[in-house]
Amino acid sequence: MSLLRLEVSDPQFTPAHTRYISIHSSHLGGRHDVSVYNADTTQRDIPVVILLHGVYGNHWVWMNLGGVHKVYEQLRAEGLEEFLLVMPSDGGLLDGSAYLPLADKGNYEQWIMDDVVNAIKTLHPSQVTDKSRWYISGLSMGGYGALRLGAKYPECFSGVSAHSSITQLDDMAQFVETPLSFYRCEEPREADLLHWFDKTTDTRPALRFDCGTDDSLIDANRWLHQQLVTRKISHEYQEYAGTHEWAYWHEHVAESFKWFSAIEKRHKSAV
Repeated sequence: MSLLRLEVSDPQFTPAHTRYISIHSSHLGGRHDVSVYNADTTQRDIPVVILLHGVYGNHWVWMNLGGVHKVYEQLRAEGLEEFLLVMPSDGGLLDGSAYLPLADKGNYEQWIMDDVVNAIKTLHPSQVTDKSRWYISGLSMGGYGALRLGAKYPECFSGVSAHSSITQLDDMAQFVETPLSFYRCEEPREADLLHWFDKTTDTRPALRFDCGTDDSLIDANRWLHQQLVTRKISHEYQEYAGTHEWAYWHEHVAESFKWFSAIEKRHKSAV
């Protein structure tokens, strides 16, 4: 699928290092938005981090509620590898799309995997090349999206890191009033994380996730951890003090960046 239209912000009118993009997508039949940070980078083959937001949010929340760019800049000063940060909308469906390919409602998965990815390649052809590694992270519903897309498309990502994740579609009921039947997909097991983890047995991206000990999703994350242990799927799982809130994600998104940076350093040392 080719991108139909792009509208891109003018650097003279936008905050430093930031670019806003509107993409017209045939997958969703409309215009949806992406924030990009470190948009003025000149680094060739730069790795890309996709950050997926949770319910109620939009493309701007990672920066304007989570201060993710502040965390990134602090870590950069301490030796973090350079990344292009890409923060898309989930597609704007009700309180959240779950980043799923929904029957008769739009393919919110391909909005990320096709539209967003190709827009970034189109706008940054000298920086984002075939040698660029891609990473994905998210919080809550976005954590679920990152885990599912990382498991379903393991060849596309070098690392997955999720925070306070929904781990089964039933968890969405904690946050939305929409009946879960609304999230029906054509394939019966499409929304099942374990289906994709079980299916992709040959090559998997590096995987980590964490959750706050006072988070309502702590049992769901412990369940996923145990399921992965039982399946002998390599991963790291951490619990920290905290609940389901931006203060937690502002602090622990640093774990994603450091995890991805370590992977980058290993790749560079192996060359």
